[in-house]
Amino acid sequence: MRALLRLCWLSLLTVAISSCGIFGGEEEANPPAELVKFKATLKVRKAWSAGVGEKTEYLRLALVPASDGARVFAAGHDGRVSAFEVERGKRLWTRKTKLPLSAGPAVGGEWVVVGTSDGDVLALNADDGNERWKVSVSSEVLAAPVVAQARDLVLVRTVDGKLIALDAFTGNEIWFVQQSVPRLSVRGTGSPIIAGETVICGFDNGKVAAYALADGSLLWEALINPPSGRTEVERLADLNAAVRVAGENVYVTGYQGTVAAVDLQQGQVVWAQEVSSYDAPAVDLTQIYVAAASGELHTLARGTGQELWRDGTLLNRSLTGPAAFGNSVVVGDFDGYLHWFDAATGQLQARTRAGSHAIVAAPLVVNDLLLVLNDGGKLYAFRESGSK
Repeated sequence: MRALLRLCWLSLLTVAISSCGIFGGEEEANPPAELVKFKATLKVRKAWSAGVGEKTEYLRLALVPASDGARVFAAGHDGRVSAFEVERGKRLWTRKTKLPLSAGPAVGGEWVVVGTSDGDVLALNADDGNERWKVSVSSEVLAAPVVAQARDLVLVRTVDGKLIALDAFTGNEIWFVQQSVPRLSVRGTGSPIIAGETVICGFDNGKVAAYALADGSLLWEALINPPSGRTEVERLADLNAAVRVAGENVYVTGYQGTVAAVDLQQGQVVWAQEVSSYDAPAVDLTQIYVAAASGELHTLARGTGQELWRDGTLLNRSLTGPAAFGNSVVVGDFDGYLHWFDAATGQLQARTRAGSHAIVAAPLVVNDLLLVLNDGGKLYAFRESGSK
C-alpha cells in the first residue's frame, strides 16, 4: 500500500513538473526558447555514433555512459549493456540482460555495474560482459552505482533513501544507511561520490551526508535545502543530483533551493547561492557551472560563489547538467541539441545535434571526446576540431 501511495504521488508530481516545462513539453505558459542564430567560433565534428538500446522517452532514467579511459560503456532500458572502444567507437561486446535497466553503468577495475527499475543490481565482467552476480536491493535504482576499487565495494543509492555498500566480488551487503524520504519528491536520486575513504551523497530530505567507506559510520551531515512553503510541491527540497568534490569543498545543487559549497572535512557550508537545479554541477579549476531548472546557465566562482556570468537564451529547454570540456562548458537539451559556451565569457561558441531525441544526462568527457546518450538509445561522440 505504501509503495502504491508513493507511485501515486510520483505520478501527480510528474504531471505538475511537466506543466512547468521540465520535460520539454509545449506548455503555453512556459514555451521553450527558440534557438538564436549566432556566428560559430568553434568547430565541432561527430567522431562516431552507435546504437545502445530502445527509446526511453520521458522515463527520467539514470542511464548514462561511463568510461575507464580506453573503453566507454552504455546501457539501454531494454536490458542491453555494451562496451565500445573510445577513439573509434568499435563495439567490443554487448550483453542482453533482459532486465529493465534504469541506472548506470558504473565501471571500476574489472566490474561494470547497472541497476534496474525492479530493484536489482547486476555486475558484469568489464572485459567480456559476462555476468558476475545479481542481487536484489530494497527498491528501484535511479542513480548510477559507484565502484570503490580501493575497498572492493559497489555503492548503490535507492529511491527509498538508502545508500548500500555491496561486496564487489559477491554482491553481498556489507552495510547500509538510510535517510528519511518525504511523501512527495522529484523522480530521481543522486549518485554517491567517493573522496578518499569517504562516500558523500545527497538525499530527498535536503541533506547531504558523508559516511566512512569502511563501515558506513556517519562523519557529518548538513541540511542544505530546508523544505519551505505550505504545499507538498512548494516543500520539495530534493538533492537529486550527484555532488561534486574539488579541492577542499563539496559542491551541491538542490531543487527549489540552493547551490552550495560545503567543507569536505567538517560539513560546514562555505557559501550558498539561490539557484534551483536538479542536475549535478560541473567544476573546473576556478569555476562551477550550474544548469538551473529554468534553463538558465549560471557560472560561479568556486571560492566565493560570486556569479561570473549567466546565460538565459535556453530557457525551458530542459537542459542537462553541464560538462566542462577544454575551454568550454557544454549542455544538452530536450531536442537533441548540444550547446558550447566559452567558459570564461559565456559567449555561445558552437551548436550541434545528437539526433532528434532528448538528451537528459550531462555529457561525459573522455580524453578529447564529448559523449552523450540520447533518449532514442543512441550514443554519440564529438570532438572539437579548432577555432573558426
